[in-house]
Amino acid sequence: MVFTNWARNQSARPSEVRTPASTDEVVRAVRDAAASGRRVRMVGTGHSFTGVALTDGIMLRPTALTGVRSLTGDQVTVLAGTPLKALNELLHERGLALANMGDITEQTVAGAVQTGTHGTGRDTGGLADQITELEMVLADGSVVTASPGEDLFDAARVGLGALGVLTAVTLRVEPAFLLRSRRRRAALSGMLGSLDEMTSADEHLDFFWLPHTDACLVKTANRDPGPARPPGPVKHWLDTVFLENTLFGLACAAGARLPGLIPRINALSAAALADSEAVDVSYRVFTSRREVRFLEMEYAVPREHLGRALRETRDLVERAGWRITFPVEVRVTPPSTAWLSTAYGRATGYVACHMYRPTPHQAYFEGVEEIMTRLEGRPHWGKLHTRDAAYLSTVYPRFADFVALRDRLDPDRLFGNAYLDRVLG
Repeated sequence: MVFTNWARNQSARPSEVRTPASTDEVVRAVRDAAASGRRVRMVGTGHSFTGVALTDGIMLRPTALTGVRSLTGDQVTVLAGTPLKALNELLHERGLALANMGDITEQTVAGAVQTGTHGTGRDTGGLADQITELEMVLADGSVVTASPGEDLFDAARVGLGALGVLTAVTLRVEPAFLLRSRRRRAALSGMLGSLDEMTSADEHLDFFWLPHTDACLVKTANRDPGPARPPGPVKHWLDTVFLENTLFGLACAAGARLPGLIPRINALSAAALADSEAVDVSYRVFTSRREVRFLEMEYAVPREHLGRALRETRDLVERAGWRITFPVEVRVTPPSTAWLSTAYGRATGYVACHMYRPTPHQAYFEGVEEIMTRLEGRPHWGKLHTRDAAYLSTVYPRFADFVALRDRLDPDRLFGNAYLDRVLG
């Protein structure tokens, strides 16, 4: 069996694939891997662009390790393989919601947590910052629970699967709420001088710059008392299915065949940007539909460097003569206490660069990466980058502590793979 990720740029041929339905079955797989001299990894739905989840040993597919284990007050415990889209619906049925989340719902809870999925928020961080407890299977086959105040808790919340196999996650939830979503067109040149004001004005800010233009689509979301005014079915289909996926996919395919057309295509896309407003349940506002396959690199920089990072990226694209269809996405989060969170210890701005899957991306990503690393950037663990442990140890204050904990818990690298060898040493 060959495992291939969503973007079709990573694949592995594990020696064995198992589908555990319980923590006990994960324990058995870990012990069997150790006894047979193989490595073991749990893979989610393959939405990482890096090889973070790959293995040539025992691959665990958690499609049966799903569902809610318990729901008490403001805490929900879910099994690791539960897809985020299923969790959103389960919570909504019970009048509850997560305070914040990323825009992809296909991921499993464990996969999203372990790679540092973050979304955007002025006051509320990503999934790792909403965790109150973790259940893990360690390399010796023991089952442990990590809670606040413990080093393992702060290390394993964004643990890359390097410390153990996550089997259950407890998340803080709150009463379901509505968000007022506004979309508007703005000029990047005008925004660069006012990013501090923009990032503090709204609870959630997300904007997309179209390369080869000065146009941005700015999306903001703030809590609203209601009533709900979701987009109608026709408007929803037009925006999220036809314009953002079908038509955009055709534009990307045309640009791949005729790169010289891309600036004109982007200019037409910019002209089509229109203001809109809706009030809907939170998870429907947070999340997006993504059908056009792409490759992505995302860097987290200190919030005070965000304007410079964007300005230098824009100038580089103009100088280099690349032809880029996909927008550059910008998001923000508050500081995190998870050791390997890209937002650890600092208010953070994110710059995400995408390329249509069939088109060359290396020069573009390398050029932007050089900018981001000069600005103390931290790469998203699940998105393409070339950084190694020597660099990462300089931008993560608790990096050495994480590696020391890993040495103690998994000295034989039962949970290792080539990606972890590079980024952790």
